[in-house]
Amino acid sequence: MKSIINGKTYDTQTAKQICSLPCTHGSGDFSHHRTDLYRTTKGTFFLAGHGGPRSMWATAEGQNGWSSGSGIKLLTNDEARDNMESAGCEAQDFENCGLTLEEG
Repeated sequence: MKSIINGKTYDTQTAKQICSLPCTHGSGDFSHHRTDLYRTTKGTFFLAGHGGPRSMWATAEGQNGWSSGSGIKLLTNDEARDNMESAGCEAQDFENCGLTLEEG
């Protein structure tokens, strides 16, 4: 998947896939999605995926409807960290991405 956002290209073929986000909904559920976290060679994090009409990838259809959709969404480092935590990434994964961890 490839997208141009603010004059910059984001491509799942050239970025490094970090992890897949968990989805507890079955494939027939309108909330089901398949979403992966990526990091570009310049260090920008983004999500790429697709999902049903009640997922984060839903697109507006008419005045009151929603349909399945797909796309790329840019993330801040903090948002990337939150997604990695929810995906159960290991400490080494964070360090490999340049996201430092502190002892609590």
